[in-house]
Amino acid sequence: MNDFTVQIHGAEDGESFRQREGHRSLLRSALHAGVGFPYECHSGGCGSCRFELLEGEVDVLWPQAPGLTDRDRRRNRYLACQCVARSDIRIKVTATAPYRPKVPPRVFRARFVEASQVTHDITEFRFVGEGPAEFLPGQYALMQLPGVEGARAYSMSNTPNPQGEWHFQIRRVLTGKGSTYLMEHLRPGDSLEVDGPYGLAFLRTESPRDIVCVAGGSGLAPVVSIARGAAEAGMLDSRQLHFFYGGRAPRDICGDHFLRRLPGYSERIQYYPIVSLPEEGSDSVWKGEIGFVHELVRRTLAGRLKDLEFYFAGPPPMSQALQEMLMVEYQVPFEQIHFDRFF
Repeated sequence: MNDFTVQIHGAEDGESFRQREGHRSLLRSALHAGVGFPYECHSGGCGSCRFELLEGEVDVLWPQAPGLTDRDRRRNRYLACQCVARSDIRIKVTATAPYRPKVPPRVFRARFVEASQVTHDITEFRFVGEGPAEFLPGQYALMQLPGVEGARAYSMSNTPNPQGEWHFQIRRVLTGKGSTYLMEHLRPGDSLEVDGPYGLAFLRTESPRDIVCVAGGSGLAPVVSIARGAAEAGMLDSRQLHFFYGGRAPRDICGDHFLRRLPGYSERIQYYPIVSLPEEGSDSVWKGEIGFVHELVRRTLAGRLKDLEFYFAGPPPMSQALQEMLMVEYQVPFEQIHFDRFF
């Protein structure tokens, strides 16, 4: 791959960037260059990084990516996360300051150190990278795994640190090539290519509001990072943090173990677990809340939802239900709701 110039049509001051050799997508080149290119999932599902190609040629990495409709393709639109430039190109996209990286992403090698079990199907993997680990609580990184086509996005569960530690809590997916490689083939001392940080659902330390974290599945990682980051920043000296976790069955429930290590647990940090399918006939009877996690958020905080700062991560149905409840039913301002869409 050669270096090519990408000119953004209509951008102020004629903004442009280079599609750098070694960068695996147009989007990653833009963000590495500090351009405020719109995006969310980095995996072809959300469509946020859609642009119109005005001049030049691109190579499409995943032609069937669901983030594009047939109408988009007829109108010469592409996903920046799923293509690379084949020549100098000119594109039309609305690049704005909110998408400009607050921490510049970088590509580096990270050495696998150890793993620990969180639940029956979630494992925390600990890596050490080159130089300090610089990211914002709630962000994610992209991993390039041997024998696995395309990068995999995993959120950090720890907080920035000078030791260069990157911790990822990853759920085992039976048909998932990425999680299968990590859980069956990765060995201590192995190194992987990591690119990051990315993500817009990071902790807003300037917000004076109480914090609500909502997670399901491996969405645990970014909200644990949010909780840890809030504690480290001293935000919980004057604010409450409400942490909700939803699982299908009791054995899926987790998160409390990490929160108990933070100052203010049970005083300024409240933990609310809920399951949707309690296990009948199990030796341990679930005595907690039953239902969906967004319903528990409603029951617990209904009178003050518009006064809170929300961070959530988990399965798409969970995120969709939370969005509709907060934005449509309770008209919580959009700027108080933070999530990155994954599919």
